[in-house]
Amino acid sequence: LIEFKMKITNLKLLATSDKDLSVIAAHLQDSIVSSKDIANLKKNRIFLIQLNRFMWEDVEKGVFRKNKRIRTMLKFDNVISVSSKNINKTDNEYFLDFLTIETILLPDKSYEIKLIFSGGATIKLSVEVVDVTLDDQGSPWESNTAPKHNFL
Repeated sequence: LIEFKMKITNLKLLATSDKDLSVIAAHLQDSIVSSKDIANLKKNRIFLIQLNRFMWEDVEKGVFRKNKRIRTMLKFDNVISVSSKNINKTDNEYFLDFLTIETILLPDKSYEIKLIFSGGATIKLSVEVVDVTLDDQGSPWESNTAPKHNFL
């Protein structure tokens, strides 16, 4: 009997440009987040969001691939302000499905970053510069289902 053990390497990404953010957005697609796992640390000018990330990077592993999720921390530094739309902040059982990130460079060279979720929910961050970290935490677990998308 031969036993194969694969070392799990947690993903850690740093974004300092809108192109970098598009890579992070691709890795976060179909992540799930509870509204209780979102924090705006105003004094520290940090915005944190902990997500259950679907591990799309495992897709290349073929027919023996299992659907997996992992907890990941998304951290934004140099945050000026945060606002949200269509998010229930009082219901701890309220979950958001992550879709993508949009970035706009403003005339003063600061950025507006929008985290877009299904159902029209958005979180808008005003930041001085793009300084974002995605950092997987712990070990992945098997998920019974894979995200499905309906195409037009």
